[in-house]
Amino acid sequence: MRNFIVTVNGNSYNVSVEEVGEEVSRQSSAPVVNTPAEVKPVNKVNTANGTKVVSPFPGLVKNLLVANGATVKKDQPILVLEAMKMDNDITAPCDGVITFNVAKGANVESESVLAVIA
Repeated sequence: MRNFIVTVNGNSYNVSVEEVGEEVSRQSSAPVVNTPAEVKPVNKVNTANGTKVVSPFPGLVKNLLVANGATVKKDQPILVLEAMKMDNDITAPCDGVITFNVAKGANVESESVLAVIA
């Protein structure tokens, strides 16, 4: 059993991994680890001056359907949120100018502020 500390979105987790199989190859040099680029919010949004668009469930921001700063209409799809292998359109709750608080590829939790429409 090998133990690792894995950090995801700023949260650290202790993980134990069991080596299985008849032969386990060992490397004499340090292994090469490819880590994905950290996804950070596009910008900090002042949520006091607009309507928040919150995530209804945890998921992955698969695509932003409008540009940051675009004018949107009520019920217009603004982003695609993937959860449990299903794509879900998140729509604008009102008319206004949108400012995203997430980037494509970000993992979000339930009730996370995805954008603000002012």
